[in-house]
Amino acid sequence: MPHRLVEAVGEPRGLVGSAAHGHAGVAEAEASLFPLGVKAAVFDVVGTLVDPSPSVAVAYQQAARRQGIEVAVTELTSRFGSAWKQQEAIDAAVQPAHATSRQREHQRWQGIVRDVFAGLADADTSDAIFEDLWQHFALPSAWQATAHGPELVAAALDAGLQVALASNFDERLFEVAAAVEPLMQAAHVFPSSELGWRKPAAAFFRAVERRLGMKSNELVMFGDNPELDVAAARRAGWHAVLLPANGSR
Repeated sequence: MPHRLVEAVGEPRGLVGSAAHGHAGVAEAEASLFPLGVKAAVFDVVGTLVDPSPSVAVAYQQAARRQGIEVAVTELTSRFGSAWKQQEAIDAAVQPAHATSRQREHQRWQGIVRDVFAGLADADTSDAIFEDLWQHFALPSAWQATAHGPELVAAALDAGLQVALASNFDERLFEVAAAVEPLMQAAHVFPSSELGWRKPAAAFFRAVERRLGMKSNELVMFGDNPELDVAAARRAGWHAVLLPANGSR
């Protein structure tokens, strides 16, 4: 793994049992990304390997504009954050917590769009914006690789590991992963809608283990979210590496 990748990712502070601290040697830091005994590197997708291009807020602005609605990107960013948190709270409150399906993921995103445009668009217009955005984010052209994504995946493959994607996404990920690098390098694609669970549920990680035929200590999770990717993976008994946020090119 190239030295520049260690510099880009930084000290693998999210890694369970990592011995890389301070100015430890590059070889030690590199090796700690893939601990002894690990058989597969499992990557979160959005923010870890790819980012939306244009950004979510700009995509929402463009979709609204096509319906004759003009909203500032700054306002959409704020509204999206609040709408996202609302849906996260809904998923956490259901029993069992964080259970999901294709239908639920569709409803979730429809709810987010409706909340983002509450008071700005009527129900029919909001739903038209949602359908526009649903199709937009299914397009490979809506995504670009993060700065560190391609090198991380290449490093995992060079280390002889299987590469899998495991994301709080839906069935659209299959189309995106088949056409966007570095997602195309993954042998396994696990959207939450197909697993039946969203991170941070332990059942999400157990479902990945079953599909890969591996034990928890044979898997390392890479992601940019301290709770959903790293803390949740640790609780499930996985190794985990926290990556820098906003790593897009």
